[in-house]
Amino acid sequence: MCIALVSTAHPSYPLILIDNRDQGRIAVLTNYREDPDKQVVGVRSRGSIVNSFLELPPDSKISAKEYAEDLVSGGEAQLAGGFSLACGNVRGPLAVVSNRVSAADGIEWIATEKGQTVGLSNTAFGDRSWRKIVDGEKLLKEAIDTSVKLDEGEDALVQRLLGLLSRDTLPRLHEGGNLETYINLLRESIFIPVIGDDAEIKHTVDEVCASNLREKVDVVANGPMDHHAYMKGLYGTQTQTVVLVHESGRVKYFERTLYNDQAEQIPIGKGDRTFEFTVEE
Repeated sequence: MCIALVSTAHPSYPLILIDNRDQGRIAVLTNYREDPDKQVVGVRSRGSIVNSFLELPPDSKISAKEYAEDLVSGGEAQLAGGFSLACGNVRGPLAVVSNRVSAADGIEWIATEKGQTVGLSNTAFGDRSWRKIVDGEKLLKEAIDTSVKLDEGEDALVQRLLGLLSRDTLPRLHEGGNLETYINLLRESIFIPVIGDDAEIKHTVDEVCASNLREKVDVVANGPMDHHAYMKGLYGTQTQTVVLVHESGRVKYFERTLYNDQAEQIPIGKGDRTFEFTVEE
């Protein structure tokens, strides 16, 4: 299950966004986990909803507020499976909207002032029963505070945040564990190691997390996955992202891919990509 964490707590970076993905503007979408008997097969891709916001013309007058309200009131979003979407301008507040909300007053706003840190995952916004959200918010606050106290540079901050995204607290199943049991446990961990049918788990999370600042980052590993915990297919955290928006308007986008499409582990650094650009006021 995905997780996205957003913070305005850093004095030099008005906006920090980091996420783990299992599967001028900024937008991040997490699927909404629903009961199996209530799931709706969407006829519209949830990815297209993200693109429809990001691909608005640069001179578009449509604000994040207008886009979010239109998404809630219109019928297009209802054609997709359940989701929560955070979107907005990197220099302004972000709207959090779900297609399981039917009124504009159900839209939440985050990054509205300095010092905020919030998390989103595959559940309703504000659900405090998911450990990965509560842990993520707490650890992101601590990571930012420590980085500021140590006067770390940008690269060190990125590595520290990757360490946070690599925190593995997923309980390991004993023999007889099944798919549904694991699904209900995924909310317990920020990082999800590879699990599934015939998965040869050759490496622990320590081998796929950021290593440059290992002495400064607490990485929790619960040991290798039990090979008897068979599941259908393979599942796990595939990509980690860090987005830093500096007060000058410079944006750094860092992405680390951990596994390729064949579920083969990519050596650390070989799947890294970095993009930098400047946004206008």
